[in-house]
Amino acid sequence: MAVGTVLFALDQDPQDQGARGEQLRRIRAALEADGLDVRWAGTAADARAVLRTEAGLAAAVVAWDLAAGRHPAEEPGGASVLRGVGRRFKDLPVFLVLTDEADEDLDRLPLWVAESVVGYVWPLEDTPGFIAGRISAAARAYREAVLPPFFRALRRFDDAHEYSWHTPAHAGGVAFLKSPVGRAFFDHYGERLLRSDLSISVEELGSLFEHTGPIGDAERNAARIFGADRTYFVLHGNSTADRMVGHFCVSRDEIALVDRNCHKSVLHGLVLSGARPVYLVPTRNGYGLAGPVPPAETAADAVAGRVARNPLAADAAHPRAEYAVITNSTYDGLCYDAVRVARQLAPSTPRLHFDEAWFAYARFHPLYAGRYAMSVDADTFPGPDRPTVFSTQSTHKLLAALSQSAMVHVRDAPRAPVDHELFNEAFMMHGTTSPLYPALASLDVAAGMMDGPQGRWLIDEGITEAVRFRQAVVRTGRRVTAAGDRPDWFFGVWQPDTVTDPSTGARHDFADAPPDLLRTEPSCWELEPGADWHGFPGLTEGHCMLDPVKVTLTCPGIDATGRWSDTGIPARVLTAYLATRGIVVEKTDSYTTLVLFSMGITKGKWGTLLDALMDFKALYDEDAPLDRVLPGVVDRHPRRYAGTTLSELCRSMHRHLRDTDLVTLLDTAFRELPEPVAPPQRCYQRLIRGGTERVRLADAACRVAAAMVTVTPPGIPVLMPGESTGAADGPLLRYLRALESFDRAFPGFRSETHGVTVDDETGDYGIACLRADEEVRT
Repeated sequence: MAVGTVLFALDQDPQDQGARGEQLRRIRAALEADGLDVRWAGTAADARAVLRTEAGLAAAVVAWDLAAGRHPAEEPGGASVLRGVGRRFKDLPVFLVLTDEADEDLDRLPLWVAESVVGYVWPLEDTPGFIAGRISAAARAYREAVLPPFFRALRRFDDAHEYSWHTPAHAGGVAFLKSPVGRAFFDHYGERLLRSDLSISVEELGSLFEHTGPIGDAERNAARIFGADRTYFVLHGNSTADRMVGHFCVSRDEIALVDRNCHKSVLHGLVLSGARPVYLVPTRNGYGLAGPVPPAETAADAVAGRVARNPLAADAAHPRAEYAVITNSTYDGLCYDAVRVARQLAPSTPRLHFDEAWFAYARFHPLYAGRYAMSVDADTFPGPDRPTVFSTQSTHKLLAALSQSAMVHVRDAPRAPVDHELFNEAFMMHGTTSPLYPALASLDVAAGMMDGPQGRWLIDEGITEAVRFRQAVVRTGRRVTAAGDRPDWFFGVWQPDTVTDPSTGARHDFADAPPDLLRTEPSCWELEPGADWHGFPGLTEGHCMLDPVKVTLTCPGIDATGRWSDTGIPARVLTAYLATRGIVVEKTDSYTTLVLFSMGITKGKWGTLLDALMDFKALYDEDAPLDRVLPGVVDRHPRRYAGTTLSELCRSMHRHLRDTDLVTLLDTAFRELPEPVAPPQRCYQRLIRGGTERVRLADAACRVAAAMVTVTPPGIPVLMPGESTGAADGPLLRYLRALESFDRAFPGFRSETHGVTVDDETGDYGIACLRADEEVRT
């Protein structure tokens, strides 16, 4: 197996019969004999293509006078290759090939070149073996140095082939080989993975709980890369990280300021800690998308007013909040000016937690400057009022790590310093004593992939593809209109209609804007106050921006201001069709669907999605039978859908959603919060001790919820333990009854709502409430 690849960017024909060509062939043969692959590129354009596609490069040999390629350049082709190496790789060893006139060659090189290369090669001045040896040694050293601390140690331990006398019992996979089904498992995952599944008894790899050895080195390396004072590796996902931070920051009967748009794991943390939540209410738009918490909501006087009005805060341990948590970015890609939010919340709390489950990549691209938690530091927020800032990141979501891998980053402040030993108690309480080492290694590697210029390059690639897809959807809609040979509708994208180039003042339609402008200019993505395209009220300039890699497709039927159309295509029908094409989206709302442009997205992937959108339009326009479009749905529910066409289903579902006004009901239910009656922890105690009962929605008016009710995705609770369900005609029960009605009317397209049970015969929703006698005690 090759140990790496060496790029030869030379305009010398490898088959040339001259002395120089013969020498280069011998160098190449010596490298290949030493286990290295050689990729030959004859022009700068070819070499740059290799740099884009070959992540396994271990070294490069570049001729300064390399031909530019397809397009003439003002500087030598070798210069453009060196710049490409600098943008793509950190510390890749590059050897510059020069001609025989040594002094003259060196004198004409720009000074920056000496900082970009590790050495020079004059092919005819040394033996092929010596030159190949220099290249090979540099390549091997680079391959070893590029490995981050824990992954490097794990590989060394794996290569030692020691016998295992500790857990896990499969002993490096050997136990699986003693059973037919075990053998199938072994063959599927391979010996190397199983050999690296080790016990914490392996001292050479360090301790996750003591943060020592290679594990501790990996966490400290990640802290450097992510800009934190301290970083902790967490398994079991960002949900565990959220609970960990919340459990540390706030205690029983203390006040926590909580973004109502938070993930349910934050609220689980409140149940564990016994804290008393006071909610910050985000906006919502006509699509039903959750927006940011408006600036007015986080101002000190507004927070004080909310605390004063909250019944649970009346007898809290302290009148001031000990902890605040904000979701950044939201599921739909809305990210705050983090420094501004920290300044606004600082008078109200000494500890600020940004739940950045979907935003681990923000530090590595200038588009997001100042919009992530670790940007809140002594430089951006000087003085004694700065809060201690926590960031929890679900590393596996949009960086390259195994599922369940997460990190906690801490930016300390003198006002509320974090004692590591105390935080480690919370860490150990929620962590596992049997960590999966490949998962820890993936966190180490995910951090290493972001180190240096490669981090920006990787994120930039995702942003670029997202921009291309966004523009392609809009242009396709234009082409549909211009063609005039088919119904004039297509899907849209939730984004500004126009953008302005701040350097020139030129205003562009979004689809016609220069891609480089959209890729690099944050103002193109900021939510302008009062703009119809986003539909969120109460915003100020620069408060929030839309993340381009989170692409929300919009379906006909309603707009961001809540205006209904006579006809519409509910997004649940679209995503059901996309699933039949092997395209699984991240989230579906009534008329929007979310797709994520992670580092793994390619033109082929988004081109396939665009093709599927066009195919759906054709099927809708021709009124195709539903059993041809969604055969699985018809097979499972023949009595409901037999003989139905695609457009008939869309019309009836749209009519139902419009008549029940489900989107408005959702908005109202999340904006007009239920009345808090009891702390969440107290209700959980009643829940596990039989003090609750399951109640039909029809009978649930003015009851006290015992468990959270969560609409998922994105996992945002609409009802918390200890909150009143309100009146029968109140916002919460009207919204839940509308969901219940939709599920009955359209089997196969059911909402996923945690905390709700559904009666198989009647379709009735049921929720857990405190028993009447327990309500009296509460």
